[in-house]
Amino acid sequence: MPSRRELANAIRALAMDAVQRANSGHPGAPMGMADIAEVLWNDFLRHNPGNPHWVNRDRFVLSNGHGSMLQYALLHLSGYDLSLEDLKSFRQLNSRTPGHPEVGYTPGVETTTGPLGQGLANAVGMALAEKVLAAQFNRPGHTIVDHHTYVFLGDGCLMEGVSHESCSLAGTLGLGKLIGVYDDNGISIDGKVEGWFTDDTPTRFEAYGWHVVRDVDGHDAEAVRRAFEEARSVTDRPSLICAKTVIGFGAPNVCGTHGVHGAPLGDDEIQATREFLGWEYGPFEVPDTVYAGWDARSEGERAEAQWRETFAAYEAAHPELARDFRRRMAGELPERLAGHLEAAIAQAQEAGDSMATRKASQAALNAVGPYMPELLGGSADLTGSNNTWWADCTPVTAADGDGNYVFYGVREFGMAAAMNGIALHGGFVPYGGTFLVFSDYARNAVRMAALMKQRNVFVFTHDSIGLGEDGPTHQPVEHLASLRLIPNLAVWRPCDVPETMAAWQAALERTDGPSALALSRQKTAHQPRDAGQLADIRRGGYVLRDCAGTPEAILVASGSEVELATAAAARLAEEGRRVRVVSMPCMDLFLAQPADYRETVLPPAVTARVAVEAGLPDPWWRLVGATGRVIGVDNFGESAPGGAVYEHFGITADAVLEATRAQL
Repeated sequence: MPSRRELANAIRALAMDAVQRANSGHPGAPMGMADIAEVLWNDFLRHNPGNPHWVNRDRFVLSNGHGSMLQYALLHLSGYDLSLEDLKSFRQLNSRTPGHPEVGYTPGVETTTGPLGQGLANAVGMALAEKVLAAQFNRPGHTIVDHHTYVFLGDGCLMEGVSHESCSLAGTLGLGKLIGVYDDNGISIDGKVEGWFTDDTPTRFEAYGWHVVRDVDGHDAEAVRRAFEEARSVTDRPSLICAKTVIGFGAPNVCGTHGVHGAPLGDDEIQATREFLGWEYGPFEVPDTVYAGWDARSEGERAEAQWRETFAAYEAAHPELARDFRRRMAGELPERLAGHLEAAIAQAQEAGDSMATRKASQAALNAVGPYMPELLGGSADLTGSNNTWWADCTPVTAADGDGNYVFYGVREFGMAAAMNGIALHGGFVPYGGTFLVFSDYARNAVRMAALMKQRNVFVFTHDSIGLGEDGPTHQPVEHLASLRLIPNLAVWRPCDVPETMAAWQAALERTDGPSALALSRQKTAHQPRDAGQLADIRRGGYVLRDCAGTPEAILVASGSEVELATAAAARLAEEGRRVRVVSMPCMDLFLAQPADYRETVLPPAVTARVAVEAGLPDPWWRLVGATGRVIGVDNFGESAPGGAVYEHFGITADAVLEATRAQL
């Protein structure tokens, strides 16, 4: 049987060989953390390489994702469907081993990491999901949810502010099955971190309420094993193992320096490393005895088989809960939900209530909440303003995980990144709220949700200059345009209650990406519709008001500005003009519709077009063309009552009227 060091050296060898072959990558972290990874994966991590999606597996997150060859080597050696040829294709086009770990590309990769700190925040979300799911489903004598989340992190992760947001929250919520390993090697890209990072990290985490295992020699396997045992024994708090390591361990001339962080070692140094480590094998060569020492397939199959027996007993005792568990972990919505939502939208249309769309969003939550136990909501300290709390919400606390609402505190980035972890874990549809202007704080996590194709719902309220007296610091101007630039993010800005409910339906039913709902603080007018128009909301844009015959002009608007367009159209109709009004609650969804539908809504022959939205005008030129007009806000807002700010910027029905007359 190979020694622990020899098993760890296989990681080092594969990492340096792959980086050398690609002439690109980061060998330092994989070589430095190899001993820690060997202990975790061979002694503690419960997983099944034959089924990477086993629901009760432990989750492993490499937050310092630039060290991706560490994870790829671990997956390959332990028996996942990741071959030596895949490792040889590291960082190449269409390979299964991209430069940073990406979920969906590589079996066994739980989340996309690389933007430092976010993997740590994702891990917090995963541990939170485990805590809540266990509280919702486990019953006396029947424990079907019971797994840990392990996360490796480096100095860079801890320097990023999102680490404070997420780790503070993890301590407050008592996420006892979250275990982090801090790779304390003292090196980042610019050199020794003592010039820019001198935090007392153990004390910092103890202040968060974490259990901390200090001063662990990351190259002493027995010390590492004891540290994991201690961390696992503490169940009421998350744990951080502070491990001292040497970056690039084994490379005799560059280890312990920033030179080994992000560059190939070179042929001479690789040969010197082989000699130093006593690794007598060629590039990408691993002896059968080492493979046998790593192979986790049989143990993984046994672990999952035991769990299946546990679940069978649970299913016999609690059949309805078992069915719901299966459904939720498969990401399937309740069968009754779609019909109920459609009925709720129709009822909202018939009721004709005028209200702020943030209130309409709360009405939508009250409509869907009783049918969706998988909803896990929250807000970044703006619950009463975002209206994200619905009638049957119960908070998740350290003492009680059996809830469906998280008070995230003023942690927009941490909230959004944790939501990604919740979605990735499975069993929940997360949603979280803040002001639209603060979407900038959360933006990179929103982007990551879109990149990873995760079903998240970002509730962004107070969506315009209509916020009024709070002034330009709180009035979003460029944010809608900015969010629309993110590929695969569905950005909804509904104009009334039915559109808001339809936006929620689309967001919940979407399985290939996140949605952002931009919702008004101010009341919006109800719009009349027939059944066909109600159904067409789901197309992102549709004809809301039409005229007899071919229109002379088309007015396009979203959100609270739709009523300005309809008012202007009514006055133009009195003047004998044929004007169509198009509501555009989700521009990107409309642009993804077949050309024949888009041309039915916006006939190419009608070039007199005016768009209006209380935000940056830029996205609307795609719809109105070079000869059209866009009424928007191309500067920052002002502090005054909302109506006065709208008047100041010329976002009025009169402005739409005059712009249309000029087009005609």
